Amino acid sequence: MTIHLASLILRTVLMYITAFVVMRIMGKREIGELSIFDLVISVMIAEIAVFAIEDMKRPLYEGIVPMITLLLIQMAIAKVSLHSRGVRSLFDGKPSVIIQDGRINREEMRRQRYNLDDLLMQLRANNIDNVADVEFAVLETSGQLSVMPKKEGTRSGRYVQGSAAAERASKPVVPRIRYEEIPLSLIMDGKVQDRNLEQIGKTRFWLKNQIQARGVKEFKEIFFCSIDHQGKLYINLMQDP
Repeated sequence: MTIHLASLILRTVLMYITAFVVMRIMGKREIGELSIFDLVISVMIAEIAVFAIEDMKRPLYEGIVPMITLLLIQMAIAKVSLHSRGVRSLFDGKPSVIIQDGRINREEMRRQRYNLDDLLMQLRANNIDNVADVEFAVLETSGQLSVMPKKEGTRSGRYVQGSAAAERASKPVVPRIRYEEIPLSLIMDGKVQDRNLEQIGKTRFWLKNQIQARGVKEFKEIFFCSIDHQGKLYINLMQDP
């Protein structure tokens, strides 16, 4: 029993050292910045280490050799990627522009299977409350959202995004709404968020009048609509012209 325990401890220490050295050689990027390829390699190394520790009858080299093999593969591909953009795109993917000039790129979000809740959460993580205040938002290959806000003088300057006819329409007078919170979502994927409407003391009838004043006939035409603490609506249509 003592010999078995000592052997288990020794295998655990050796696999830890091997895994640590392999991951250390792979680079210093944080977990949240790993590409899909690097993440797969990391998961496989961790799994191999676990198998080697659990199966006491398996020789240690059957765990160490696969880990070193994965390290060599990663290093080889990383070296080739330094000189080839095509290889980098193949293994790491390409960044995706999610927002440009306050306009949400719905098609790119669909391709990346990236929903509105994810977008709003990551905008808040970047201290951005309103989509209209974003100049560019790029979804990096690591899954992180890089955000470039608009300059102070141009923030929240557009009511309707994605409709040239609506943008030419005169801006209606919007009553100031008394709440000091982040902008509330009123429409998401063409569906009215009734609970948020109730929170600001408004109805679907009021919302329908607001969007019609901006050249939009139906709720289903709107991909995303929010309202800020000043009562300004931000509208992004389902389809750009």
